[in-house]
Amino acid sequence: MSNKKVLAILSEYGYWGIELVGPLNKLEAAGYTVDFMTPNGKPADALPPSFDSTYVDPPLGVCVTTKQHEDDVKAFIAKNRTATPLSLKSYIPERPYYSATDFLRNLEQYYTTVKQSIEFLTSEYDALFVVGGSGPIVDLVNNQSLHELILGFYRKNQPVAAICYGVAALVFARDFNERKSIIKGKHVTGHCIEYDYHDGTGFLHTDFNMGPPPYVLEYILTDAVGPKGQYHGNFGKETSVVVDYPFITARSLQCSYEMGDKFVDVLTNGLKRYGW
Repeated sequence: MSNKKVLAILSEYGYWGIELVGPLNKLEAAGYTVDFMTPNGKPADALPPSFDSTYVDPPLGVCVTTKQHEDDVKAFIAKNRTATPLSLKSYIPERPYYSATDFLRNLEQYYTTVKQSIEFLTSEYDALFVVGGSGPIVDLVNNQSLHELILGFYRKNQPVAAICYGVAALVFARDFNERKSIIKGKHVTGHCIEYDYHDGTGFLHTDFNMGPPPYVLEYILTDAVGPKGQYHGNFGKETSVVVDYPFITARSLQCSYEMGDKFVDVLTNGLKRYGW
């Protein structure tokens, strides 16, 4: 496979601008094409604070969106590239309920469809990238269709990258029979508890304020990797990017450019370990 393409998964409830644009710019500079997919094929939009360099992040007490972030994200938004994304559900439907009529035939058809879609997508794309922000909490983290997609790339030993709350989807991407996290025994990073909101976790296309995040990402990552793996929060360090192949994980928006560099290094130079 040498088509040099990456599939980026975006929330329909808002992604953090630079967490997409930073890695995307690095990938495209290296010759990769990036396509976009959302759960239902609806447009994906950047969260407004992610292109506002005056926005002060409460946990950090500073303006986290730099002027370069703002400029890069606004330039990307102006191109309207996420207006017509691919639809995840058109490739991987919902798994049928056990109570469904003719359940066994439906389940057989489900796995046939999943197998065909995974064969196509893993041959079409070199890697999978789950973009962060608050939106993934709503429609990506516990999305069983996304779990099947992540499992597909994982089983093909193709890179799976995730940043910020996108990393949480890796925790729950589990074979439906084995039910063991695919990051068990691995080294990962993600949003540490010191950077969590007390209030104000917001989303696009809804006026719901969730308050604090509904789960502590650090805790679920620590539990998922188990005693033979390790979660790296790297609190106090400006960036935290970890490569434990096939996974590329990044803590938050400050890591976006570095993550992009390591993403390219994995795809181009075969990097297998970084950041631990």
